[in-house]
Amino acid sequence: MENSDNPINHKFVAVLNKKVPVNLLLNALGHMAAGLSVSYPDVPAMRFDNYTDKDGNEHKSISDNPFIILQSDNSNQIRTLRLSLIENNIHFVDFTSTMTVGSYLEQKQRTRETPESELEYYGICLFGEIDQINGLTRKFSLWK
Repeated sequence: MENSDNPINHKFVAVLNKKVPVNLLLNALGHMAAGLSVSYPDVPAMRFDNYTDKDGNEHKSISDNPFIILQSDNSNQIRTLRLSLIENNIHFVDFTSTMTVGSYLEQKQRTRETPESELEYYGICLFGEIDQINGLTRKFSLWK
């Protein structure tokens, strides 16, 4: 699908907890991005497109929308953002420390047994209108 005539008015944003080791954050980011793209109710707004190089090779399903990586100082900042996203009806996927180590069944059990207030957020990934997202994420800095 060609989107060059349509203005970009949405974006992806990931906010990652800078206190978590990068190898764990990359795993979390992969899970969140995959979950976000399959659970969003209006996938065409995500503007996935194929790019073709000069030799005719296709590079499939790259979004025309920007994908910005921000950092939080801690888990509580992500928790606060999560609540704001819920209040503003913005689509997101989050990832916590309970979602690591062991089988997926053990991870789901550990998550079920942990109160939300005790979850350590590794990150949150969201998609929505640029103006609305900017208002909620402006306190976070670009990932360094």
